[in-house]
Parts: sequence; structure tokens; C-alpha cells
Amino acid sequence: MTDEKIALRTLLEKGSDATFLREMIGFAAQRVMELESEALCGAGHGERSAERRNQRNGYRDRDWETRAGTVELRIPKLRRGSYFPVFLEPRRLAEKALTAVVQEAYVQGISTRSVDDLVRAMGMEGISKSQVSRLCGEIDERVQTFLSRPIEGEWPYVWLDATYVKARRDHHIVSVAVIVAVGVNTDGRREVLGMTVGHSEAEPFWVEFLRSLARRGLRGAKLVISDAHEGLKAAIVKVLGATWQRCRVHFMRNALAYAGKTQRRIVSAWVGTAFAQDDAAAARKQWREVADQARPRVPSSRR
Repeated sequence: MTDEKIALRTLLEKGSDATFLREMIGFAAQRVMELESEALCGAGHGERSAERRNQRNGYRDRDWETRAGTVELRIPKLRRGSYFPVFLEPRRLAEKALTAVVQEAYVQGISTRSVDDLVRAMGMEGISKSQVSRLCGEIDERVQTFLSRPIEGEWPYVWLDATYVKARRDHHIVSVAVIVAVGVNTDGRREVLGMTVGHSEAEPFWVEFLRSLARRGLRGAKLVISDAHEGLKAAIVKVLGATWQRCRVHFMRNALAYAGKTQRRIVSAWVGTAFAQDDAAAARKQWREVADQARPRVPSSRR
């Protein structure tokens, strides 16, 4: 599975989970604006202070278009002068920085250094270390609440996969497996059901992950789609007792690995005709024809 990974960012931006990602981007952006306006005023909202230099005067609404969707922002207004967040300026990479921080919170929890870098990327000034630390805790808390929430309803279809990312462990940068479960419920809604991090994809790790989903309420799984990792397949049978199906994306990648670079496009087209059939019998018939066509032209396909 090391060479057959789904990008973490892609997973987080799929389906209803784009809603959570969008909410987290909005939450972090709003908190950063509040902190910066506090610094400009010299005091917190409603706080009495001899150091106050300005006062808040309500909000104005502004939509921010991101790759996770439209984020509705409430930009603080000041009684004297004006305030406009620098991160809304064209070509500033604030959204990318925000998304990266949320992703890091998924995998390992975020550090004050990460949020410090985020604040600088967003062009913010005057935010103290204690405020940055508080924002770290708020982001982590929201992400962990999402990942440990109860799973309600029936989830007949579940996809399981992993991607490898770099993470800091005991002051060292190591490669860790981010294990992800994505489900579709009886209403057709797609959602990330759970995520965890480990050093490998051995069967005991998959078993514990699936049991944690069951403890949170996962039920009704009838079909689980994944790659052909033996430890994962064994864990699915042991914990969920559901039918297993090989992921066609992983299968296609495996098949194309046997074809040369110049042959991959035509092999992909041939295999795709089998997937396009209306029923299993027709797909098997088409697959035999594809295999017969491939053998003379792609010698390694004989394997």
C-alpha cells in the first residue's frame, strides 16, 4: 500500500468532509482576525483597559472562495480607521497555509510553531505567543471532537485506505501511516468516519482501528472496498464481517505497473472497457478478451 496511496488532502476535501474542512478554515481565519483586531485596539472585545487605543464597531460580512468551498467571514470593524485582513489580498497563500495546519491537526496535533508560521503566512502582526498557543488548543480540540464523534445510522459501504506522511516523533521526522475510513450511509451521504496514525499497516493495527469505529457506533457495513493488503482483508472479516471488494483504482495501478510507459495508455483503455460492462458476466467476458489482446503486446501481462 506504500506505493498506492490516496493523498490526505484529497480525502479531507471529499464529500461532506469538505464541510468540516471549510468550517475549520473559517474558524481559524475568524479567530486570527479577532486576535489581530484585539491587538489593534489594545484590548479584548468588551474589555476595560487603560491601554485601549480603539474600539470595535460590529462586523461586515465577506465571502472567501476557497478550494473547500465558500467560507463566510465576519470582518471586525473599528470605530476609528479601518481594518481589512491581509490574507484576503489576491495571490496570498493563506488558504493553503490554513489547510496545511488543519491537516497537521488531523495527523499529529499542531504545534505553536505551526500556528506561528500560519500567522506570518496570513500577514498578521501583533499576535502574542500566548494567543498563538490558545489558538493551537482550539484547533486541536475541534479536530479531535470531529474524529471521536459518535457514528450514527447505517453505513453499508465503507472504503479503507492509507497514505504515508512525514510526522515528528520524539524529535525525529519519521514516515507514518495515516489510516482512513470513508463511508456512505443509506441516504447516499459520504463522510470520513475515522482516521488514525501508526507506524505500519499490519493486521493488528487495522483490527484495532476497525474496532474503534465499531465502538463509536459503526454498523450496517455490507461492502468494504480496499486494496488487496492481506492484513487489511483479514481485519475486515474479523471485525466487520462484511463482503470485501478490491478497489478498482488500486487494481488499475497494479495492472499498469506491468506495462511499459508507452503501453500504459492503451492498457488503461482496455481494462476500462471491462469496468464499463453492465453486469458481472459481461465484465468477465470482456476481461478475457482484454487479456487475450494484451498478451501479445504486453509480455509481462502473462503473469
